[in-house]
Amino acid sequence: MTPPSNPASPQSDFFNAVESDTSQRTIAELCNALYERELTLIAQQGPNQTSVLRRRIAGLSHHVRRTARFLAARAVPLELDEHNASWQARQAAKNPARNHDGEKNQQWFSEHAKVGLVVPIWVQEFDNEHIELDSIDRVQTENQTLHVNKFGWFDFSGTPVESPARYESKDHITLSLVKPSKAIMTAGCCGHTWNHKGRTSPRTVTLREILLVSTLNWRKFSEPQRFDNQ
Repeated sequence: MTPPSNPASPQSDFFNAVESDTSQRTIAELCNALYERELTLIAQQGPNQTSVLRRRIAGLSHHVRRTARFLAARAVPLELDEHNASWQARQAAKNPARNHDGEKNQQWFSEHAKVGLVVPIWVQEFDNEHIELDSIDRVQTENQTLHVNKFGWFDFSGTPVESPARYESKDHITLSLVKPSKAIMTAGCCGHTWNHKGRTSPRTVTLREILLVSTLNWRKFSEPQRFDNQ
């Protein structure tokens, strides 16, 4: 007698095949972590306008998959925590952005500022500080100023020309554009934070920042590059 077929076997075979592929398991785990993190962020800080919220959620799956593939490719010279979809690196005792020099900033941005370049912003709020990544979307060489997408206008020395609207009422927040270095960009990628006592728990790096990292050229921060495996 022919034994009865097992209707579950094709499905079992499918999942066994997927589980045997390490890269697919990694991407799936990263997607789960990114979805959980981004949905929590939207719930806590998401836009109030329904139309904007719908657009953000509608595009979420694309951005999550794209980010997960980038993380899984390990194109960044940092250790990847797959469970939390975050990078890990030894944290400096003090914020490396504190070593920035206005004259060196001026010289570097005069030579290298260009649209699309990812740059670090030193953010100080009361006693807490961290480095956040942003991208240049406008450069005015005639008056040596540039505009970054989130934090607004800075002169080439790193001083804000005007605060973005979201920060105008927050006198306790200080922003500085700083020249990129491996130590500074590493701290930004890993979400390192500090206060007067020293190191504090890392902040959660946003989906937007991770996607910005995909354009970083770690050999030469003045030259953007594109991660093509999207």
